[in-house]
Amino acid sequence: MSKIDRIFCAGFGGQGVMSMGQLLAYAAMLEEKEVTWCPSYGPEMRGGEANCSVTISDERIGSPLINNDATVGVFMNGAAYTKFKNKVEAGGKIFMNSDLIDDDNPRTDVTYYKIPVNSIATRLGKIQLANMVMLGAVNDQAHLVNQDMLLEAFKKVFGAAKEKYIPINKEALAEGAKAAQEMFRK
Repeated sequence: MSKIDRIFCAGFGGQGVMSMGQLLAYAAMLEEKEVTWCPSYGPEMRGGEANCSVTISDERIGSPLINNDATVGVFMNGAAYTKFKNKVEAGGKIFMNSDLIDDDNPRTDVTYYKIPVNSIATRLGKIQLANMVMLGAVNDQAHLVNQDMLLEAFKKVFGAAKEKYIPINKEALAEGAKAAQEMFRK
């Protein structure tokens, strides 16, 4: 049976939403999977709405569009969560930045992962790692690509000049995975 994952990521510009999508898409390409990546930007460069969708499949992808059938939703702030949480299909997974999102009325037909990505990134010494912490959580729980492929993709997406940041990004991915795993141990 063919596996298809439809991932919808949303937040505001500057939170690394597009980078998460690019890294997932490139890692899946390195694994020779079929992939689409569709970015959507608000009119502002930073601070405006940003979202992207990534589809990863073992077979050809008929349409890159994600309507209300995302298998995974990734939300970095409250506005994005409120606006887009219904894009995730029943039975899907919602990953939320619990440092910026508080939902008193969550959906009952999805599995929630409340990850304090800002706190973890700050503990690691750089708030800019929040997206990598989230990506580590998402990939660990949704089993999208091999975690090592994300680091290979990092080299391709950001270039040789940024390779010096691979160790801290690897740590951020691991911390995100650990945070997601600990949610269900309690």
